[in-house]
Amino acid sequence: MSVSNLQTKAEQRLIQDCFDDLMKACERRISDDGKQRIIKAFEFANNAHAGVKRKSGEPYIIHPIAVAKIVVEEIGLSATSVISALLHDVVEDTDFTLDDIRNLFGEKVAIIVDGLTKLSEEITSQQDSKQANNFRKMLMTLSDDVRVILIKLADRLHNMRTLDSMAPNKQLKIAGETLYIFAPLAHRLGLYAIKSELEDLSLKYKHPDAYNQIQFRLHNQRERREYLVTEFIKPIEEQLKLEGVEFTITERLKSIYSIWNKMQTKGVSFDEVYDLLAIRIVFAPKPNISEKRQCFDILSLVTDIYKPKPDRIRDWITIPKANGYEALHVTVMGPQGKWVEIQIRTQRMDEIAERGFAAHYKYKNASDSENELDKWLQKIKEMLQNPESDALEFLDEFKMNLFASEIVVFTPKGKMVTLPKNATVIDFAYEIHTELGNHCIGAKINHKLVPVSHPLQSGDQVEILTSKSQSPQLDWLKFLITAKAKAKVKQSFKLDSKKHIEQGRKIVEEKLAKFKIQPSSDLLKKITAFYNLSNREQLYSQVGMGFLQLDNLEDVLKSRRENKLVKYWKLSFGKSSTNESTQADKKIDKKAPFILKEDPEQTNYSLAKCCNPIPGDDVIGYISSEDHIIIHKRNCPEALKIMSQQGDQIVTAEWTKFKKLSYLSRIKVSGFDRVGIVNEITNIISKQNNINMRTVMFDTHSGIFEGDLYLYIHNVQDLNELISQLMKIKGIDHIERVEKM
Repeated sequence: MSVSNLQTKAEQRLIQDCFDDLMKACERRISDDGKQRIIKAFEFANNAHAGVKRKSGEPYIIHPIAVAKIVVEEIGLSATSVISALLHDVVEDTDFTLDDIRNLFGEKVAIIVDGLTKLSEEITSQQDSKQANNFRKMLMTLSDDVRVILIKLADRLHNMRTLDSMAPNKQLKIAGETLYIFAPLAHRLGLYAIKSELEDLSLKYKHPDAYNQIQFRLHNQRERREYLVTEFIKPIEEQLKLEGVEFTITERLKSIYSIWNKMQTKGVSFDEVYDLLAIRIVFAPKPNISEKRQCFDILSLVTDIYKPKPDRIRDWITIPKANGYEALHVTVMGPQGKWVEIQIRTQRMDEIAERGFAAHYKYKNASDSENELDKWLQKIKEMLQNPESDALEFLDEFKMNLFASEIVVFTPKGKMVTLPKNATVIDFAYEIHTELGNHCIGAKINHKLVPVSHPLQSGDQVEILTSKSQSPQLDWLKFLITAKAKAKVKQSFKLDSKKHIEQGRKIVEEKLAKFKIQPSSDLLKKITAFYNLSNREQLYSQVGMGFLQLDNLEDVLKSRRENKLVKYWKLSFGKSSTNESTQADKKIDKKAPFILKEDPEQTNYSLAKCCNPIPGDDVIGYISSEDHIIIHKRNCPEALKIMSQQGDQIVTAEWTKFKKLSYLSRIKVSGFDRVGIVNEITNIISKQNNINMRTVMFDTHSGIFEGDLYLYIHNVQDLNELISQLMKIKGIDHIERVEKM
């Protein structure tokens, strides 16, 4: 059947319009021969996908065309990549094979398409996740051709732009996966614009209220911001013209996700995020004068006009970032007492900053940066070649290799080594050589002796000290940062994994025996769910290696006894099991929101210990077993990890009203000390709000007080109301909720 018979005239017009847009984007960048090959690839893909629709209802071919347009227009790749993007779903979704692609479009395109084709078979191993395995397979091709990952990022960007048509639980899975892996990956490859858009779109689906609120505030301030920018850049423009510099000045607004992230991590309000705005000066460098010198000349010119913040000058030209980024950054005091960041870069630096490694191929002098990419790809190859690591472990290791903030340290001979921020002495030792790491007992930094766990600072010169009697220690895993170091330490202990599992099983059985309880499948499921683990092997292994002490075992057993009592009363005096079944007996519907009720009979969920959600928090559910769900806050790092690795086990969750049961919450209070302030705080909590306090600790020094309070709260609304009342007390400056108990 021909394509025209499977598509309406309106669909054909829409497809042709989209393809015409793609060809316009290719106009200047791609040769005539390349354009002919792209037309051939489009006709082939259009025929292959004919009659197939996306969830949104539009013809499927619109998606590959959109991905190809991102590839050429926003990443700047060539004809081979555009063709691969047009064909990226053909092998997976149609009857055509990889051999067909190879015969029609050549070996290079076939290799890239193979890397982009997802795994179709289910993974049966309990520890492995289909999601994680798909990613691992894609990276195997990445290590041969970086274009695979660049096209995959374009594919993910278009999927995020069209996520509205998906079910809420799928939106959460895709947004979580994007934030955990794809946005850091875009950053690591220097694709700043794509990284920012992926983060913003993920936030839109994970925290829609926060996203809309920040967007609204930014829109409201637009006119004031434009006036400030005009006033600010006027004297800079005048000086640059006097110096005969060919330049453009643009403003860059901090992304919605960056603002939200700063509000979360620093505990500040929208109005307290001072670096909302950045000004970018991009200039054409004059010949025969070093780019670096010209950038510093412009920096000098700017700081003559506006006073700089001394600790906010960043030189990414002398030592570029690991993703190739080069620029000078300075934060200056602008009009009306506002701090403004200025970024100074040449046109070459600007293109690399926007298009990352894809732009490096255009510049012959960028070999150092390309080597940096090669080094990173080599690390990925080493990880892929480790047969011991399962897919989930691999994904964790890969994530650790996507560090966005890095430090630069030096060997005793002056060789420069780039490491993630907070990397330790051991991380450095393993980065140099495995044997150096295995036998490390400490280091000398600037002639001062430090332990293996000592975090390194940029500029440190590190001399590793070793001993033949030293061997890798399990305790190291608690402070190691780099994937390479963690993998090497784990590898040395993998040989004993069976011994650890057996040892862990004995410890668990002994602990249960103290309570006169025999281990059963149901009980072990409850224990693994309580500690956020995947299965009993993982439980035994963690206990056997000493990472898990089972200190809260009594709490698990207590809740189990309560559940049994509820079941007993239901069976003896309750409702007919044939007429009414509890939510616990129903199979969990992943498409519908999981309703959290204030009901002792609803025993099929528990609250995660990592983020301690309370009723009213923005939450999701993780299906840990057939009849049990663990509730996490949406912004919990553990939840983000689960979404990216086992996204099919995620459900949306909603609270009903909770007014009887209380949940432990922690808040920190700080301000100016005065007589009676502690008494006022405790009065408002216990007398006015009738809230029970478990622990209250206050400390004062130099006229400043800090309080740490553990309170039993019904829901988020009550907690926010309490914080609002406490903020009215004279002397209190800041209150924040703390997730960790």
